[in-house]
Amino acid sequence: MARGGLPFLAERAAHAVVVLLGISLIVFVLVHLTGDPTAAMLPPDAPAETRDAFRRQAGLDQPLQVQYVLFIARAARGDFGNSLREPVSAMSLVLERLPNTLQLVASGLLIAVVLGVLFGVIAAVSHRSGVRATAETAGLVGQMVPDFWLGIMLILVFAVGLQWLPASGRGGPQFLVLPALTLAAYPLAMIMRLTRSSLREVLYQDYIRTAYSKGLSQRAVLARHALKNAAIPVVSYLGVQAAHLVGGAIVVETVFSYPGMGLLAVQSIATRDLPVIQAFVVVVGVFVILMNLLVDGAYALLNPRLRQA
Repeated sequence: MARGGLPFLAERAAHAVVVLLGISLIVFVLVHLTGDPTAAMLPPDAPAETRDAFRRQAGLDQPLQVQYVLFIARAARGDFGNSLREPVSAMSLVLERLPNTLQLVASGLLIAVVLGVLFGVIAAVSHRSGVRATAETAGLVGQMVPDFWLGIMLILVFAVGLQWLPASGRGGPQFLVLPALTLAAYPLAMIMRLTRSSLREVLYQDYIRTAYSKGLSQRAVLARHALKNAAIPVVSYLGVQAAHLVGGAIVVETVFSYPGMGLLAVQSIATRDLPVIQAFVVVVGVFVILMNLLVDGAYALLNPRLRQA
C-alpha cells in the first residue's frame, strides 16, 4: 500500500534534520582540521596568556565531544561569533547578503524552468528534424560549458563589446540579466532534455490517445494531461539542482562581482575568516534542505500514488 502524502513529507523532514546535523559535524571537523582555531581568530603576536584565556572563553580547552555539543547549541541560536575582518556578527554578515543571492538564484531558476520547459515541449512535439537537432545540440552545449567561462564570454559580448548590460555589481534589473543567464545555463539544458524525453514518453500513453479521440486540440492535451505527468521528473531534478544552484552562485557572483553570499564566502576563505565560513555553510545547508522539502511537497502533489493512504 502506498504511503500517504503527509507521512512522506514527515519522513523527508526527519531526513532533513539528520542532514543538518551531518552538515554541522562537517563544519566542526573542518575547522579543527585547519589547525588551532585560535591561530586564525587571534593576531599572530598575541601572547600565550591571551590565547589561553580565549581558549577557555570559547570552550576550546574542553574535549572535542563537549566542544561539538557547545557548537551545536550556539549554532542553533545562530551564534558563530564575530567576523575576524569586521567587528560584527558573522551570521549577520551572511544574512545581509542572503537576499542578493536568493534574488540571483530565483532569477536563474525562473529562466531555467520557463525556457527549459518551453524548448523541451517544442522539441518533443515538433516533427522537424532540424528543431530536434538544435534542441539536442543546445542541451549538450549547456551541460558542457563551465559557468565561469560562459560568464566571461557574456561579459565580453554584452558588456564590453555591445555595451548593452553592466558587467558587475548590483543595482536595477539589468544587473541581474547576465549573472542569471549564466547560472541558468546548465539547469536550463537539463530541464529541456528531461522535458523532451519525458513528454515523448507520455504522448504515447493510452489516455493521451483517448484525449485526442475526444476531439481535444494538441494545446489542450498538453496543458490538461501530458505536461502534468511529464513534469514529475523535472520537479525531482529541481531538488537535486538546489545544491548546484547555490554552488554555481558562488562562481557566478565571483565572476560578476555580485555582492551575494558566494562572493562573501570566497573573500572569507581568502582571509581565513572562519566564523563567516561556518555561518555561510550552515545557511547554505538550511537553504538546500528547504528547497528539497519544497520540491518533495510539489512532487507529492503531482504524484497521486503518494497521496493514497
